[in-house]
Amino acid sequence: MKIGIPESGKENRIKKVALPLTRLSFSQKLDLMETLWADLARDEKKLESPAWHGAVLKEREAAYTAGKLTVSDWEQAKKRIKKDGINATEPKVVF
Repeated sequence: MKIGIPESGKENRIKKVALPLTRLSFSQKLDLMETLWADLARDEKKLESPAWHGAVLKEREAAYTAGKLTVSDWEQAKKRIKKDGINATEPKVVF
């Protein structure tokens, strides 16, 4: 995977950075993702939800109301994911 990083003084030119993602553990990848998201989220006004996001949230709310989903707070969810990985057969919602 390559990530573009602007070079100083060259706004239109991007230096590519190769990350050894295949050598990172699951936990390291989650940490990297959290770091990237925290950086992106610093300026919330630039973040716009995609059009499909509202529909997905409504579907998940309906599933939760119907008792088809379990919930946990974000800190608990991160600990569980880092320990056990994600179980794709058991949907979970994090609040």
